Amino acid sequence: MSYDALNAAIDRFFRCYFNQLQAPDPDTLLNFLNALHGLNDKLKHESGRDLFGSSDFIALKALRNLFHHHLELVHEARIIPVEELPAMTTDLIVVCLVPRSLVERAERETDRRHRDQVRSAFTTFKWYGDVANIQPCMFNVAVDLFEAVADLDVAPVSEAYKAFEGAYQLDKERGLPHRVTGDIWCAAGSVGEILQTVLGQRSGRPAQRNASKIDK
Repeated sequence: MSYDALNAAIDRFFRCYFNQLQAPDPDTLLNFLNALHGLNDKLKHESGRDLFGSSDFIALKALRNLFHHHLELVHEARIIPVEELPAMTTDLIVVCLVPRSLVERAERETDRRHRDQVRSAFTTFKWYGDVANIQPCMFNVAVDLFEAVADLDVAPVSEAYKAFEGAYQLDKERGLPHRVTGDIWCAAGSVGEILQTVLGQRSGRPAQRNASKIDK
């Protein structure tokens, strides 16, 4: 079986993944989410597989659907290189911050039949008060995708895919986990308070404090 369309979708996804790390902005976030959505469709069509067993995918798909219908909302997210934040330590080079109000809207606009599943999936985000860092989900869903196609007769050719494959194999050789925790530590102060302040500063308004419906 030829997987030409699937190969192209895999290459596009991993290019979007690395673009979101190297030059992050709302456009790279939206491109990543759209590439993930499209790749899952191609995967289902060409192999009969999908990513609906991944909570990371379900959570990100719900956000993608919200942005698809309300494009302006993607600008409420803030993708920030860790080096630009106050002294913090984490296992990724960027954070992607989303306010709780936006996540809760994505839940409300999900079809009622799938709302409980989406609400549960949103707990995979890394919550700090009313701010979620979704970057760990973005990394881990890339691992989910890589593993989902590993035993198919696919042959992606992009440098981005090859770079991810090389990093995955290196972790395997070293006995390291393929997925990240996304935990953040800071030398002083509350991580949640710092991230809420950063989100408010970047958006030009204070970060909202809403009633919690999603576990922190």
